[in-house]
Amino acid sequence: MALSIRWKVTIGILLVLACGLLIARSLTVRSLEQQEIIQSGHILEAQSSLVAYGLQQVLTQPESLSSTHQLQAVVRDLSARALARVTVIAPNGQVLADSAVSESNLATVENQLAQPEIQQAVATGRGTDFRTSHTSGERTLYLAIPLHSPNQAGPSVFLRLGLPMTVFDREVDTMHRNLALAFGIAFLIAIGLSVWLAHSITKPLSDIAMAAQQLAKGDHAVRIQTGSRDEVGLLADTLNHMTNQLKAKIDELSEDRGQLLAMLTSMVEGVMVLDSRGRVLQINPALERMFDVTRMEVRGHPCSDVFRYPQLDTLVSAVLTKRMNAEDEILLHPSGRRLHIEASVTANDRENDVFAVLIFHDMTELRRLELIRKDFVANVSHELRTPLTSIKGYIEALLDGAKDDPETSTKFLDIILKQSDRLNLILEDLLQLSRIESGQILFKREPLHIQSVVERTLAMIKPLADKSGHRLVSFVEDNLPTVLGDEDRLMQVLSNLLDNAIKYTAGKGTITVAVHPVSDNAAQSSVVTAVELSVTDTGIGIPELDRPRIFERFYRVDKARSRELGGTGLGLAIVKHIVEGLGGRVWVEGNVPTGSRFVVRLPVQQ
Repeated sequence: MALSIRWKVTIGILLVLACGLLIARSLTVRSLEQQEIIQSGHILEAQSSLVAYGLQQVLTQPESLSSTHQLQAVVRDLSARALARVTVIAPNGQVLADSAVSESNLATVENQLAQPEIQQAVATGRGTDFRTSHTSGERTLYLAIPLHSPNQAGPSVFLRLGLPMTVFDREVDTMHRNLALAFGIAFLIAIGLSVWLAHSITKPLSDIAMAAQQLAKGDHAVRIQTGSRDEVGLLADTLNHMTNQLKAKIDELSEDRGQLLAMLTSMVEGVMVLDSRGRVLQINPALERMFDVTRMEVRGHPCSDVFRYPQLDTLVSAVLTKRMNAEDEILLHPSGRRLHIEASVTANDRENDVFAVLIFHDMTELRRLELIRKDFVANVSHELRTPLTSIKGYIEALLDGAKDDPETSTKFLDIILKQSDRLNLILEDLLQLSRIESGQILFKREPLHIQSVVERTLAMIKPLADKSGHRLVSFVEDNLPTVLGDEDRLMQVLSNLLDNAIKYTAGKGTITVAVHPVSDNAAQSSVVTAVELSVTDTGIGIPELDRPRIFERFYRVDKARSRELGGTGLGLAIVKHIVEGLGGRVWVEGNVPTGSRFVVRLPVQQ
């Protein structure tokens, strides 16, 4: 379990204080003991002189030394006078008399020659020792000196005085209890002071730690409040300043990142960022849609492993190797999309940093429009050249002499007139299509009933259908909702579709016009949102591969047959622009087993 700084400081202070108190106690007891020993030693010195003086008579009478009873009596008397234990020891270490031992037990006392104080007395003439007595069991201070008889060169006996430290031990015990009580009170006071001191020191640090945790969680509004002006206060002020700077920097980076993300997200061009080793660092949503990948799938992977297009791999390898800007155009399979790639190299060579930025421009629509433009120019040129060539040829024939033959000149002029009408029809359709595309023609948005449009158009087209032997059939449901549209333009749409159906249907065919309400809302199929108008024929039909392009200008499935029937190739393009201008949709379907079905769906009035 990890301890907080507060408890670490508190425990540290208490441990230091406890160690100090124990050391102080030990030094105090030791000092008092040394003083007591020194003082007791002085006492023993004085007493040993008095006892030695009292034993002089015994030493001058050798028979006294041999009399244990007499010597024991003298020793007891001197011990009572000196208030110390008196022991007389022979030079061989035998105890001759001892005031603390009864006369009958003297024989059992061990030899004292090996005692430290006796050894010192033999060596230096004076010996001391402080130990626990085996006889009394008390701590005793011993002093031993040799005593000489007048007629002997060496010591006749050793005099040893022992001063029990019983009183001192009792005083020491009392002092221990007093010190323990004093130290206990001091320790309790120290606990309170250490806790207060630790709290005063660690409280600001705890506040700083909590503020740092909140800051790490993203709460940049947190501030450290402290009233101290010491190092902790300086640290708090510094952290507050750092927090302000960090918040400002994060806000700035977030703003820049948001702007950059908005730019990348809103761009229609695809963007891919690579590092110096060719690994993908970032892509935008447009590129995800282009290659049908996700950001998580490609980030951190080499570009060649994710986008398996040889042209792209070659471009990336060239950019990474030569460190130069490059561009190329690739074709995506099987979608058929064309992408123009511009690769720009940065001056950064550090790993995991931006090294190259690739911009992918979707050129599919542009290339398609370029192809349509080329086809349009070619088709317009061809469509205009055909009647002009015919007109020029017949005029030259007239100039060469055919004008002199009335029958021939009339025939040629009739052909020239027809070709002029065809040329005029093409120019009118082109002009009308151009005006619709440029917005010069404004469609009306009036409530109208589709039944009236169908009836008027069928009445207008019926003579043409009867001439070709076709049968017109209409299925119009009752109570159709009204649509917002332009009646004249809708009649033009329906007439163009019926005219094409008549032209491309063999004799005695069937052309059906049907109108019924539909719903574009899959969730609420019962709610009518549009009216669907369809024109179905039993003619030659349109191949499935040609249906997507049937509404392009001058696009023909069978060019020779179309020109033979007199079409301009612009009718369906005009139909599409009118329907889309009215907010609807138009498409073509196959009619089983033969023929085609053109469908126009117009939104109803809400």
